[in-house]
Amino acid sequence: MMPRTPRPAGSKPAAPRAPRTRGRPTGEAPGLRPRLLDAALARYASQGIAATRLRDIARDAGATPALLHYYFGDGKHLLEAVIEERILPAIMPMRDAVAAAAAGDDITAAVAAFVNGMSDTIEKHPWVPALWVREVLSEGGALTSVLIDESGRPIVSLMASRFAAAQARGEVNAALDPRLLELSLVSLTFFPPAAAPLWRQLLDARGLGKEDVCRHTLELLQHGFRAEPRNGG
Repeated sequence: MMPRTPRPAGSKPAAPRAPRTRGRPTGEAPGLRPRLLDAALARYASQGIAATRLRDIARDAGATPALLHYYFGDGKHLLEAVIEERILPAIMPMRDAVAAAAAGDDITAAVAAFVNGMSDTIEKHPWVPALWVREVLSEGGALTSVLIDESGRPIVSLMASRFAAAQARGEVNAALDPRLLELSLVSLTFFPPAAAPLWRQLLDARGLGKEDVCRHTLELLQHGFRAEPRNGG
């Protein structure tokens, strides 16, 4: 056991250290919790959930790690809060709009609701494509199960069944597979906004906006790429 160093003569003993208090850390700013959620979502979309460090989220939000831990506890609970308060509220309105449009027999209205709904969702929430590619489509994605079960599977199954019913009524090309037709619908609505910087540059199409892309997609889906025969042709 090491001998204690004698205290200099006349010096006073050090004051006892104050016990650490529980509760809210100092330095909290108004609106910090929403900023932490937004900062986490931005990091998840740009670099992936597994690669995101809590201290980076705190710094992006102008907070300390202690404040982040005060609000969310750990990374698992932070992710759960981002899903419940940011991701699902962004996706569910589109899902509900498509479900409502697909409730009847008008397959054209259902397709238009899907195309326009996806376009509007991505315009309001630009992080959707990057996050979807990283955490849903990629193997081992952290959001695959929750987003497929919560939003993807119900809509895909509903639209595929509506395509099959329309095909049985003679409204859809009999040579098409309704399941693959739904895959084509997802691809045509999800890929263009996800890859917009690339294709706008490659095709010299920087002037094309959301309405142009939606109109093209609906025309392609509803009428195909073959020109209508001319009168007398």
